[in-house]
Amino acid sequence: MNPLTRDQIAARVARDIPEGAYVNLGIGLPTKVADYLPVDRDIFLQSENGLLGMGPAPEKGQEDWDLINAGKQAVTLLTGGCYFHHADSFAMMRGGHLDICVLGAFQVSVTGDLANWHTGQPGAIPAVGGAMDLAIGAKQTFVMMELLTKDGQSKLVERCSYALTGIACVSRVYTDRAVFELGPDGARVVEMIDGLTLDDLRGMTGLPLALA
Repeated sequence: MNPLTRDQIAARVARDIPEGAYVNLGIGLPTKVADYLPVDRDIFLQSENGLLGMGPAPEKGQEDWDLINAGKQAVTLLTGGCYFHHADSFAMMRGGHLDICVLGAFQVSVTGDLANWHTGQPGAIPAVGGAMDLAIGAKQTFVMMELLTKDGQSKLVERCSYALTGIACVSRVYTDRAVFELGPDGARVVEMIDGLTLDDLRGMTGLPLALA
């Protein structure tokens, strides 16, 4: 039983993004999704620093450092892509014009609460960025994360212990062990990696999980 790699999680998220969707990929792990979007679908990637029509990462040595995403990573711009003011970008995010945003997280609750900007640890640097705007402005919020912390604690929890980014905003969580659907009735398992059982997931998370 081998957990999915970060690239495999990104590829799994990409499979669920439909034709014609307007999508924001958050800083960090979610940026990998751009490299796995199906070539036979028209999907429009938006970056909060003012890009629409963002493409995959450039080949090594082909970077244009005047063309970056919100995480300061070099990106490409597809034919028809455009640049616009940062304020217009946030108006797009807050105004309900994005179909999906994909974010990372420290914790997600079974009812979809999101904590992804501060762990509360001494010396930790708060980094909320545009996550609050995205979490409540997008029509759907997906989260990508490893299911467990380095010390084996579940990041999918009954109730978040970290400061919240948004309440009841996450609809799906994609992890290295399973995909979960969240809602008022709690978390349901959409799929899990080969060799893993529902009881295994219940043991890892301490949650009364059910199948979707």
